[in-house]
Amino acid sequence: MTRVKHIAFFKFKPTCTAADIAVVWRIIEDLPRQIPGILGLTWGPNTSTEGLSQGFTHSFVMTFANAAARDAYLPHPIHAAAAAKVMEQLDAVIVCDHDFEDGK
Repeated sequence: MTRVKHIAFFKFKPTCTAADIAVVWRIIEDLPRQIPGILGLTWGPNTSTEGLSQGFTHSFVMTFANAAARDAYLPHPIHAAAAAKVMEQLDAVIVCDHDFEDGK
């Protein structure tokens, strides 16, 4: 079965504190419990030593059951409300998705 990885990279505003970032994470981590089709979620700070992050300090990877689940998530009112709150704390965000097969 083809699943979808939804990956977001965050560049927080310079005024954001560790507490602000923790609130953002709490908002995001609630999404799988509220929106069907989200199979998994990981989140964390950038730990790369390559120096290529361009100021993006955190990312998350959300796994969807399929493209239809991802497509339903995007306009979902709970996602829209969460995204609006998160965007208040960001200077920039990059979102990339890719399909993958289970076991590959």
